[in-house]
Amino acid sequence: MKVEAIKVRRLYLEVANQIESLIMDGKVKPGERLPSERELATQFEVSRPSIREAMIALEIAGLVEIRTGSGIYVLPNIKAGHSIAIDDDPGPFEILEARLIIEGEAASLAAARISDEQLKELETAIKIMGDPETSEADKEKADQLFHCTIADATNNSALNATVKWLWELRNRSPISTTFHQKVRDLGVHPYVDEHIRIYKALKMRDPKRALLAMQSHISKAIDDDMEVLKVE
Repeated sequence: MKVEAIKVRRLYLEVANQIESLIMDGKVKPGERLPSERELATQFEVSRPSIREAMIALEIAGLVEIRTGSGIYVLPNIKAGHSIAIDDDPGPFEILEARLIIEGEAASLAAARISDEQLKELETAIKIMGDPETSEADKEKADQLFHCTIADATNNSALNATVKWLWELRNRSPISTTFHQKVRDLGVHPYVDEHIRIYKALKMRDPKRALLAMQSHISKAIDDDMEVLKVE
């Protein structure tokens, strides 16, 4: 019996593959502007974050150009028979949504278990992120260190591994790295004051305050990323 392996459903990939087919079949012409993000979300019956992930995947593949604030345009001179292998990892908004759920609870658990040494590590990470002389690459590393230190402070190996895996996904896949470079270029950077708020809650050993501070931080990151990548 011949069967096909069951794969995890990636909504943004399904959208990207359909638009790729429309472009390659000539149903969407070179230079043509695609429908607005809102229209595409309605037509495909998916969320607007899934549409943005799909557009970034198509941009990486060399099929469209995203003009922030203007729209998405099909590139000229796409060769016939062009075929793409779009990144099969979770989309960046999927990763952020997972982090929102998991890292909030991790911060709550860490508040009761974090060591003085780990609190010092968080202080160091905050200083690096807040130093205007620090490179963007080092600030990114400090941001990751901050969040992974909190995961480590849970003393729960499953939670710790899950948080670190989400950060590995964030850093390894072409769609995710392109996404985060775009938002950095558009002015979204690690917010020091939000990290300080999380740190203070952990230092107070207050699980509820730590959970809310972490959730607020990641929710704001999602909102800001959505805003700067708006492509109506």
